[in-house]
Amino acid sequence: MRDKIVVGITQGDTNGIGYEVIIKSLADARILENCVIVLYGSSRFFGIYRKFLPEIDQIATNVINSAEDARAKRVNIINAVPESMSMEIGQPTPDGAKAAILALKAAVADAKRGAIDAIVTAPFNKHTVAELGFGFPGHTEYLIHEFGKEDGLMFLCSENLRVGVVTNHLPLAKVSAAITVETIMSKLRLMNESLKRDFGMMKPKIAVMGLNPHAGDGGSLGTEEIDTIIPAIKQAAKEKILAFGPYSPDGFFSTHMQSQFDAVLAMYHDQGLIPFKALAFDSGVNFTAGLPIVRTSPDHGTGYDIAGKNKAYSGPMTRAIYAAIDLSNNRRRYDAMNANPLEIKRFEGPRYEKTILPE
Repeated sequence: MRDKIVVGITQGDTNGIGYEVIIKSLADARILENCVIVLYGSSRFFGIYRKFLPEIDQIATNVINSAEDARAKRVNIINAVPESMSMEIGQPTPDGAKAAILALKAAVADAKRGAIDAIVTAPFNKHTVAELGFGFPGHTEYLIHEFGKEDGLMFLCSENLRVGVVTNHLPLAKVSAAITVETIMSKLRLMNESLKRDFGMMKPKIAVMGLNPHAGDGGSLGTEEIDTIIPAIKQAAKEKILAFGPYSPDGFFSTHMQSQFDAVLAMYHDQGLIPFKALAFDSGVNFTAGLPIVRTSPDHGTGYDIAGKNKAYSGPMTRAIYAAIDLSNNRRRYDAMNANPLEIKRFEGPRYEKTILPE
């Protein structure tokens, strides 16, 4: 086993703020002390964006052909993008989208063969990658498919709040039909296991949201709670998963009930992400639970309007990298403990919400 976690970072859309937030984050030597970085993208594009950031004095880079050649205390760059690809900063273009896809595929290939431990993805434009035939609504669905998993969990995490969703990038009109006892149970199992393995929690408590206004109000505003969500919660209890609810989201978040739970399971994208971003936008990290490797990303988009202007805030990217390191280390400890059935020492891995991040 490697001493340090090897974190692969994908460049995202080359015309967005991906390179800017990556460079600003990696300029902090503390990150390079805690892991080995492999950046999948283009040394040429890296150099172009580096010139837009005069406040960064030095940043040591190392162009490599293979992740195995990565060196500590360097930003190791794998040129996953052809030199001929164009850049139009601030514009959604086919080349920008193609570059994002190529970088992602290169990182996934290395993760599959065990060359890297975690992937941090810079954002791409969902519309432009779709026009190129990407075939997936986003990174989450692509990674679930590529690693051969039947399901995965979009898990938004900050220091004091963790929110997962039952349905990811799905039109609202299709949400109700997609919510079944089986789909809720799949997400609850993934969330429960992740809270234990990735976050070091012994007996996590999960709050489950309702689907309808006022959680159906006893059936007068919809019966999904009675027919589907409550049976799933009862099934979870049989499997010794501590799930409670269903709660009405407006009352739940407005009264800060989330502080009484280790995580929240929302029924659909906006139900979970709107309160999460309202409460933890600058500190939020998008984590995909259920994969054989750790994958995180900053909780923001491509930011075309400020690309190349040295205006992008790198805090979310920095937190995504630190989260990838912490979660990977937690997994190592948890797996090592569970590999030895005679080991009685309690798992005391560093919990993500207590990680001290740079200002």
